Amino acid sequence: MIRPMREEDLGQVADLEKRYFSLPWSEKTLRESLERQEYLFLVIEEGEQIIGYAGLLQVMEEGDVTNVVVEESWRGQGLGRSLMTRLLEDGKARGIRAFTLEVRTGNKGAIRLYEELGFRSEGVRKGFYDLPKEDAYIMWKREDT
Repeated sequence: MIRPMREEDLGQVADLEKRYFSLPWSEKTLRESLERQEYLFLVIEEGEQIIGYAGLLQVMEEGDVTNVVVEESWRGQGLGRSLMTRLLEDGKARGIRAFTLEVRTGNKGAIRLYEELGFRSEGVRKGFYDLPKEDAYIMWKREDT
Protein backbone atom coordinates (compact mmCIF):
# COMPACT_ATOMS: atom_id res chain seq x y z
CA MET A 1 0.00 0.00 0.00
CA ILE A 2 1.33 3.44 -0.93
CA ARG A 3 0.45 6.20 1.51
CA PRO A 4 1.80 9.47 2.89
CA MET A 5 4.71 9.05 5.29
CA ARG A 6 3.91 9.54 8.98
CA GLU A 7 6.14 10.36 11.93
CA GLU A 8 6.03 6.77 13.15
CA ASP A 9 7.62 5.67 9.82
CA LEU A 10 10.76 7.74 10.32
CA GLY A 11 12.87 5.03 11.97
CA GLN A 12 12.27 2.53 9.17
CA VAL A 13 12.74 5.16 6.46
CA ALA A 14 16.02 6.29 8.05
CA ASP A 15 17.10 2.63 8.06
CA LEU A 16 16.38 2.38 4.30
CA GLU A 17 18.44 5.55 3.82
CA LYS A 18 21.40 4.06 5.74
CA ARG A 19 21.31 0.80 3.80
CA TYR A 20 20.90 2.16 0.28
CA PHE A 21 22.44 5.65 0.09
CA SER A 22 26.10 6.52 0.51
CA LEU A 23 25.23 9.83 2.20
CA PRO A 24 21.92 9.06 3.90
CA TRP A 25 19.46 11.52 5.34
CA SER A 26 19.34 11.18 9.12
CA GLU A 27 16.14 10.51 11.02
CA LYS A 28 16.39 14.10 12.34
CA THR A 29 16.63 15.53 8.80
CA LEU A 30 13.73 13.36 7.65
CA ARG A 31 11.63 14.52 10.62
CA GLU A 32 12.41 18.20 9.99
CA SER A 33 11.55 17.81 6.30
CA LEU A 34 8.34 15.88 7.01
CA GLU A 35 7.15 18.80 9.16
CA ARG A 36 7.59 21.28 6.30
CA GLN A 37 4.63 21.65 3.92
CA GLU A 38 6.81 22.06 0.82
CA TYR A 39 7.89 18.41 1.17
CA LEU A 40 5.87 15.39 0.13
CA PHE A 41 6.91 11.92 1.25
CA LEU A 42 5.25 8.62 0.35
CA VAL A 43 5.96 5.14 1.68
CA ILE A 44 5.17 1.65 0.50
CA GLU A 45 3.94 -0.41 3.42
CA GLU A 46 3.68 -4.18 3.50
CA GLY A 47 2.13 -5.28 6.77
CA GLU A 48 4.04 -3.33 9.42
CA GLN A 49 7.16 -2.95 7.26
CA ILE A 50 8.12 0.09 5.18
CA ILE A 51 9.64 -1.44 2.03
CA GLY A 52 10.12 1.75 0.04
CA TYR A 53 9.75 5.47 0.04
CA ALA A 54 10.06 8.56 -2.13
CA GLY A 55 10.34 12.26 -1.42
CA LEU A 56 9.64 15.45 -3.29
CA LEU A 57 10.50 19.07 -2.51
CA GLN A 58 8.15 21.65 -4.06
CA VAL A 59 9.48 25.05 -5.05
CA MET A 60 6.66 27.04 -6.66
CA GLU A 61 5.56 25.00 -9.71
CA GLU A 62 8.63 22.72 -9.72
CA GLY A 63 9.19 19.51 -7.84
CA ASP A 64 12.62 18.11 -7.00
CA VAL A 65 12.48 14.35 -6.44
CA THR A 66 14.83 13.95 -3.50
CA ASN A 67 15.09 10.20 -2.87
CA VAL A 68 13.48 7.04 -4.19
CA VAL A 69 14.24 3.58 -2.82
CA VAL A 70 12.65 0.15 -2.68
CA GLU A 71 13.96 -2.60 -0.41
CA GLU A 72 16.21 -4.83 -2.52
CA SER A 73 14.23 -8.02 -1.86
CA TRP A 74 11.08 -6.32 -3.22
CA ARG A 75 12.60 -4.93 -6.42
CA GLY A 76 11.53 -6.09 -9.87
CA GLN A 77 7.81 -6.05 -9.02
CA GLY A 78 6.93 -2.59 -10.32
CA LEU A 79 6.90 -0.98 -6.87
CA GLY A 80 9.34 1.77 -7.84
CA ARG A 81 7.18 2.62 -10.85
CA SER A 82 4.03 2.66 -8.71
CA LEU A 83 5.72 4.84 -6.10
CA MET A 84 7.01 7.32 -8.69
CA THR A 85 3.68 7.40 -10.53
CA ARG A 86 1.85 8.25 -7.30
CA LEU A 87 4.49 10.85 -6.37
CA LEU A 88 4.05 12.55 -9.74
CA GLU A 89 0.25 12.44 -9.46
CA ASP A 90 0.29 13.90 -5.96
CA GLY A 91 2.78 16.54 -7.08
CA LYS A 92 0.56 17.56 -10.01
CA ALA A 93 -2.37 17.84 -7.61
CA ARG A 94 -0.25 20.36 -5.66
CA GLY A 95 0.25 22.45 -8.81
CA ILE A 96 3.66 21.15 -9.85
CA ARG A 97 4.18 21.48 -13.60
CA ALA A 98 7.80 20.31 -13.93
CA PHE A 99 9.71 17.62 -12.03
CA THR A 100 13.46 17.19 -11.77
CA LEU A 101 15.85 14.69 -10.24
CA GLU A 102 19.48 13.61 -10.27
CA VAL A 103 20.44 10.00 -10.85
CA ARG A 104 23.81 8.28 -10.90
CA THR A 105 24.96 7.82 -14.49
CA GLY A 106 25.61 4.15 -13.71
CA ASN A 107 22.13 3.45 -12.33
CA LYS A 108 20.75 2.06 -15.59
CA GLY A 109 17.60 0.56 -14.05
CA ALA A 110 16.52 3.85 -12.47
CA ILE A 111 17.37 5.79 -15.63
CA ARG A 112 15.23 3.44 -17.72
CA LEU A 113 12.32 3.80 -15.28
CA TYR A 114 12.55 7.59 -15.24
CA GLU A 115 12.69 7.71 -19.05
CA GLU A 116 9.62 5.47 -19.25
CA LEU A 117 7.83 7.93 -16.94
CA GLY A 118 8.65 10.82 -19.28
CA PHE A 119 11.87 12.20 -17.77
CA ARG A 120 14.62 13.30 -20.15
CA SER A 121 18.29 13.97 -19.41
CA GLU A 122 19.11 17.65 -19.81
CA GLY A 123 22.64 17.72 -18.45
CA VAL A 124 25.29 16.19 -16.25
CA ARG A 125 26.52 17.22 -12.81
CA LYS A 126 30.19 16.19 -12.76
CA GLY A 127 31.28 14.43 -9.58
CA PHE A 128 27.87 14.98 -7.97
CA TYR A 129 27.86 11.76 -5.95
CA ASP A 130 30.37 10.55 -3.40
CA LEU A 131 31.17 7.07 -2.11
CA PRO A 132 31.81 6.22 -4.89
CA LYS A 133 32.44 9.41 -6.82
CA GLU A 134 30.15 9.49 -9.85
CA ASP A 135 28.49 11.93 -12.21
CA ALA A 136 24.74 12.50 -12.17
CA TYR A 137 22.30 13.00 -14.99
CA ILE A 138 19.96 15.93 -14.42
CA MET A 139 16.57 14.75 -15.63
CA TRP A 140 13.37 16.74 -16.15
CA LYS A 141 9.75 15.86 -16.80
CA ARG A 142 7.76 18.88 -17.89
CA GLU A 143 3.99 19.18 -18.14
CA ASP A 144 4.02 18.78 -21.93
CA THR A 145 6.05 15.52 -21.87
